[in-house]
Amino acid sequence: MSRALEGAHGLHLVPHSPFELEEINQDGVLYQSTCESMAVGANRRLTVQRVWQKRPGCLRPIQCCVNGDKNVAETVANVLTSLPFIALGMQAPRKNLNCKMYANSLIGVGVTSSLYHASRGKLRKYLRWADYAMIATATVCLSRALRNENPKLLMAASALVLPIKPLMVTAVHTGMMEVAFAKRAFQDPDLRMTHNVHKMSSLLGGALFIADDFFRETPFLHAGWHVAAAVGVSTCNKLLD
Repeated sequence: MSRALEGAHGLHLVPHSPFELEEINQDGVLYQSTCESMAVGANRRLTVQRVWQKRPGCLRPIQCCVNGDKNVAETVANVLTSLPFIALGMQAPRKNLNCKMYANSLIGVGVTSSLYHASRGKLRKYLRWADYAMIATATVCLSRALRNENPKLLMAASALVLPIKPLMVTAVHTGMMEVAFAKRAFQDPDLRMTHNVHKMSSLLGGALFIADDFFRETPFLHAGWHVAAAVGVSTCNKLLD
């Protein structure tokens, strides 16, 4: 076929000759780029994108929920119930560096939560992540303040995973705090009443947190969770006295 067309009406075929682009830079050096090389580069980028999209869930950032605050009343309630965390952080013991870090992280929880609930638009998605990340940071700081001898590997792993899976980090260090609280309450009778209040607030807070996700149309569930969580945090401060 190529021989038949060769020379017909001035047609000249060049075997394996892709379209070439020539560029001359300021120094007069000639560069040639072909469509084939451009296609190879595009295919490589597409392959990298596909691999990145198929990465495991542990390497994916948190899928932030941006529901809630459907009206001004809910926004006001959620912002107001975020403020107690700032007060608790200011009142928390600051007898050493770990306690200071925990107290400051509580203030950060209150500030970040308030900003998230007051936000709208695209910024809201990022503030939702910051809200979860700040809560996880507070649980890590509390765990460190209660037990300075925590394994260094666990703390390093928590710091690495926190930006990606803050809820996982929160669950792990909250569990560690619950165990430490129960042991202290068993040894110290004066803490038993405080521990009972803590258990009730934790159970109520957990129920409200789950209900807020399942019954998204029900108003003020999130604000109720804020209140229950604040009560639980106030009892934790007793452990640091």
